[in-house]
Amino acid sequence: MEAAKRFFKGAREAVGHKPEKVTTDGHDSYPRAIRRILGRRVIHRTNRYLNNRLEQDHRGIKQRYYPMRGFGNFQSAARFCRAFDEQRDYFRHRTTPKEKVSLLEQRRMFQQRFGALQYLLMTA
Repeated sequence: MEAAKRFFKGAREAVGHKPEKVTTDGHDSYPRAIRRILGRRVIHRTNRYLNNRLEQDHRGIKQRYYPMRGFGNFQSAARFCRAFDEQRDYFRHRTTPKEKVSLLEQRRMFQQRFGALQYLLMTA
């Protein structure tokens, strides 16, 4: 409970005001700490993965290093993350807001990029 109170107090000081909504992973000490530090008017939502956009972003990395039981050292993690981000950005389909692209078209784009990458690697 004390750690949660310190966290919310520090977050409030860093931002400079009380938030309207707080999303947490549902730990038992959060509701009381939010009420005491931020007030009763703050809406508390609990969702395990919405509390942090980075949690969503690094889900793919977590799925790949879990079977390896971690990276072992920082250099290995940095090398893997750099390569993973590069290949993810290469294959990711980019759209403009509200643009709808069918799954078939996304698959075609992926296959074209994969073929170009294979050609590049074979000629290198």
